[in-house]
Amino acid sequence: MNNRLTNLNNHFSGTRAPMFTLKTFVPYDFESVGSLKGKTIFITGASRGIGLEIAKRCARDGANIVIAAKTVTEHPKLPGTIYTAAKEIEALGGKCLPIQCDIRDEASIKAAIEKAVATFGGLDILINNASAI
Repeated sequence: MNNRLTNLNNHFSGTRAPMFTLKTFVPYDFESVGSLKGKTIFITGASRGIGLEIAKRCARDGANIVIAAKTVTEHPKLPGTIYTAAKEIEALGGKCLPIQCDIRDEASIKAAIEKAVATFGGLDILINNASAI
């Protein structure tokens, strides 16, 4: 392996500098990645589970979150509704609009999008997390 690196460096040592050296390596700076602050994120199926976790992460940046999900009353075996999720999101610094929406119904989807746009002025990101049996 060292022989190969030596050969590569010798090949590029003429008028050009070696292509890869440890001296020029810069670690990825996660802090410089853009923030979601002020972005509006429409998430289907975010009343619980991975959808809610995604929403909470976005809320920490100060995003506007639209929760489009069916659950408005507690299920005996599955905790979480669009309203309990909204409280969690707002506690983390995000603004939240919970909308009851059934992704199997086109009219429901259209109404949810229109309400989200009317509330936040537009949509920046869609995360389609919901599934329908």
